[in-house]
Amino acid sequence: MNSRLLQTLYRTAQNRAFTSRVGSSANYSCGITNGGSVSQLGIQKTSFLSNTHTAFSLARGHKMIICSAVAADLSIFSHGIGIRLATTQAKAPPQARQMGALKVSMLSPGIIYEPYSPRQPIPFWQRWFTRSGWRRTKDDIILELKSAYAIAKLRKKGYSKKQFYEEAVNLYKEINTLIANGDKTSLRKAVTENMYSALKNEIKLRESKWNKVYWEMILPVVKIRTLRARLIGVDRSDLEKVFVQLTLEILAKQFEAYNAEGAVVAGDKSKEVLVRDIWVFEKSLFHEGAFWRLCGRIPI
Repeated sequence: MNSRLLQTLYRTAQNRAFTSRVGSSANYSCGITNGGSVSQLGIQKTSFLSNTHTAFSLARGHKMIICSAVAADLSIFSHGIGIRLATTQAKAPPQARQMGALKVSMLSPGIIYEPYSPRQPIPFWQRWFTRSGWRRTKDDIILELKSAYAIAKLRKKGYSKKQFYEEAVNLYKEINTLIANGDKTSLRKAVTENMYSALKNEIKLRESKWNKVYWEMILPVVKIRTLRARLIGVDRSDLEKVFVQLTLEILAKQFEAYNAEGAVVAGDKSKEVLVRDIWVFEKSLFHEGAFWRLCGRIPI
């Protein structure tokens, strides 16, 4: 009895010694992704597990750390002990692997860069004989130089003021007609994404009172002029990737709107009204086949 107990204790001590020598056996493979690139870090550790597989991801800031661990497969046979370790190399998820090849195409900056506001006139003596007047003169010159540079850049792409004004007037008439008719599907093509959201809400609010209104404009327009031109760059390494925004003042004679039943919504439908609008048109200079779209309206 005592001899059997001693044999059992001896075998247990041998098994513990074997386990401490093998240790825990697992292969960890980590990849750090930043902007879609994955770098492999070989970290060796052991774990004595049976047929298990674990994986986890940890995001820190702009870097995502993707780790996977494949544990050893333990096979014990009747004639002795055999250990088979199966490890696999960690791979980033399909979404992370595709990030490097993904090319994002910006359709619009989504903002009006330096929105136009009328400059208040100042007296001659204040402009030329006071420090505040000198600062104001410098700011005015900078604003005009920005517009001149944007127009010069636009001319290199084949810009013609006459042709653009004709296109802007047609777009002005088309958008106003679509708004009056509540045609949101066609309106989406003529305006930017942010402007479309604003106009869609505007149409929804109006339709709560009138389902449809009539709108008409008398051509030609009374006046059209450029108030401001701006360039918006989207890539510091490529100065050709820019959007241009032109702010136009449009003065036109219009008939005040009335609904489909003939009831006057505002004004007199038999009288033409002089309406002044300030609209901002936008176009990409680096997308093939880009066209002018409405990106904003400046309140007067």
